[in-house]
Amino acid sequence: MSLSHMSASVKQIYGLSPETITFNDILARIHPDDVSYVAQTEAYILDLIRNQLFTPDNIFSYKSCYCFRMKVADGSYKLFMHQGMQLTLDKHNGIAKALNIHTDISHFTNINNYKLSIIGLHGMPSYTDIDIYQPPRLGNPLYTKRETEILKLIAAGFTNRQIAEKLSIAFDTVKNHRRNILTKAGVTNTGQLIKKCMLQGVI
Repeated sequence: MSLSHMSASVKQIYGLSPETITFNDILARIHPDDVSYVAQTEAYILDLIRNQLFTPDNIFSYKSCYCFRMKVADGSYKLFMHQGMQLTLDKHNGIAKALNIHTDISHFTNINNYKLSIIGLHGMPSYTDIDIYQPPRLGNPLYTKRETEILKLIAAGFTNRQIAEKLSIAFDTVKNHRRNILTKAGVTNTGQLIKKCMLQGVI
């Protein structure tokens, strides 16, 4: 439960000293109405590890993403995305060290979807919109590997033609992928898509 390598921005954002901050200081900043959700989400992630849905071979190729409100330096609450990655395991394959990143996303939305995403790295599949109040399991990934590539290029501002050239695929293929991505996300335009995928942690 110790912290190290804290960003200097902790002082600016939370009003806490990076040199003396403790784990309990972070927990105390979570909005009271979100504390139970954070605890249950972390327990859900641990259950995924214990149930061997993650293995010592693949656990380093995934990050977990979910959102909660935290008190900032001026005393108000803002919505943050929490991203966690396992860095090392102990001799019992438990979590020994992890990297945690908090990103202020209140400029996108102040409404939490209270869903967990498990994002695959290095070509691994991603799982989004997980209901943590259900028994731990991973269903089918929402987006294919190619769709995830295209999604990230859309978010970076590339046009369909530029995406086709970059990925060396047909223009019509990109259009079809884009249409499928919008349908899977349940949105009708690029702005809604990027907002939703930010909340899911996909981009």
